Amino acid sequence: MLTNFNLIEFISIIVPLLFAVTAHEYAHGYAAFILGDSTAKDAGRLSLNPVRHLDLVGSFILPLILKLSGAPILFGYAKPVPVNFSNLRSFRSGTLWVASAGVITNFVLALLSTAVFQGLLHLQPLWQNMFLQPFILVLLKLFAYSVMINLVLAIFNLIPIPPLDGGRIMTVLLPTRLREKFRRVEPFGFFILILLLLTNSLDLLITFFITPLINLLLSI
Repeated sequence: MLTNFNLIEFISIIVPLLFAVTAHEYAHGYAAFILGDSTAKDAGRLSLNPVRHLDLVGSFILPLILKLSGAPILFGYAKPVPVNFSNLRSFRSGTLWVASAGVITNFVLALLSTAVFQGLLHLQPLWQNMFLQPFILVLLKLFAYSVMINLVLAIFNLIPIPPLDGGRIMTVLLPTRLREKFRRVEPFGFFILILLLLTNSLDLLITFFITPLINLLLSI
């Protein structure tokens, strides 16, 4: 598998992935801030500087392992921004907005990346056969991966496994008596997700839900 490793392709993947996870976490922190919680800002995490959000395992090692292992989905994550949900002006609606902010941001980035990709294609008569062509081709690949990565991040984060956004949303929507039991899964959530990815246990979900949904969004 190492002989098939393409450095340019991996860079074209890792750059939009790092930006996608950074913007995702920033969106959580900013939503919390405008809704009454300044924890992320006080911790210096209300920033688009990737260095403040990157996680060695989630932002570098996991994507590399998934790429080299031929996993059907490339996934990564950043360090979650700290949020004190009890500080939000409305706990229920505030939690829903904060949890949804990252997913909404990834969908917006996917749309913007699509617009740039299509724009570069429409300008092809201007740059083809020019000295900039190799650079433009790399940009096309980068924005194509950006579309895919942001859609995958958005949809994957809606999986109801805490501490993913879908798990956070599910926690708020559950009856009070079930909420605490469901919340106990949170410390093990990422390990569960990584295990499911590495063992291809999400193949059915990927094949029958995630891939068709991504294809539908891409076609739109």
